[in-house]
Amino acid sequence: MKLIKLSASALAIAAISATAASARDQVQVAGSSTVLPYANIVAELFGENFDFPTPVVESGGSSAGLKKFCEGVGENTVDIANSSRSIREKEIKACAENGVTDIIEVRIGYDGIVFASDINGPAYTAFTEAQWYTALAQEIVVDGALVTNPNTTWADVDASLPAEEIQAFIPGTKHGTREVFEEKVLLAGCEATGALDAMMNELGMSEDDAETACMSVRTDGRSVDIDGDYTETLARIESNPTGVGVFGLSFYENNTSKLKVATMSGVSPSTETIATGEYPVSRPLFFYIKKAHFGVIPGLKEYASFFVNDAVAGPGGPLSEYGLTPDPELGATQSMIENEETMASGS
Repeated sequence: MKLIKLSASALAIAAISATAASARDQVQVAGSSTVLPYANIVAELFGENFDFPTPVVESGGSSAGLKKFCEGVGENTVDIANSSRSIREKEIKACAENGVTDIIEVRIGYDGIVFASDINGPAYTAFTEAQWYTALAQEIVVDGALVTNPNTTWADVDASLPAEEIQAFIPGTKHGTREVFEEKVLLAGCEATGALDAMMNELGMSEDDAETACMSVRTDGRSVDIDGDYTETLARIESNPTGVGVFGLSFYENNTSKLKVATMSGVSPSTETIATGEYPVSRPLFFYIKKAHFGVIPGLKEYASFFVNDAVAGPGGPLSEYGLTPDPELGATQSMIENEETMASGS
């Protein structure tokens, strides 16, 4: 008998066909901790509003989620990978080697955070990443040495800023936007001041250790982690009118009677500047779907469509209330899911 070696793609098709009659009945999702809270909101709403079980959503990070996603096709593999970045070419290749060839990329919106203060408070109208790093870092480089942050007022950081005590209310470590704050503000500011280079080249720190130091926040009470939603941050600002809070754009836009927003590196935050990438403290958020699982895993396509529905991911929806900046091109994403358009072919 002649032996035939099936390709990974053929094996995948065989696997999906074999499991079609007895496929699991829950959508399985893994990946980004940033996308996690949004996915949890959608999963719960989906379970409440559809005749499908509530999807199982796990975290673990973008890279780990995409690795699981690329393990193959079939009911023993995840259906969706959440990611706070675009899938990389090497990941697409790894997917293909395991038979995951038809991938649908879904951009759910943008992770954009703004820096706002009491509308009648001090003139916090313009910030830079370097100023926030210098104000909030646990340690900063002074005269070639890493020392405990000595700055107590914003004017200590930069004479152009108000001479007010540093009091910042930032996303807590469990909040989905903490990562973008650390990477796009603290790390970017550390690099802009030259501190990152100094740590590596003058103090002999490894790149990983230097980046960790850049993103380590002071714990002396001048920076306060907020693990709840933005209503808690607003309450802190109302109790501390000389403080500055970090908010999602949508939340700020719904509270302009109470808050004023600052520019970041000269750019005013808006849906447009966030979507184009002009505003520096933002990034697109995604999830990736296995097209091969459509029609096999009950509720998969319905979940994906529901996630990007205007009432869910659009302005005023539950995701924007939590902090997601809506995607101006949400309609195109909705059509892409409906037509099952994949990354490779657009069809």
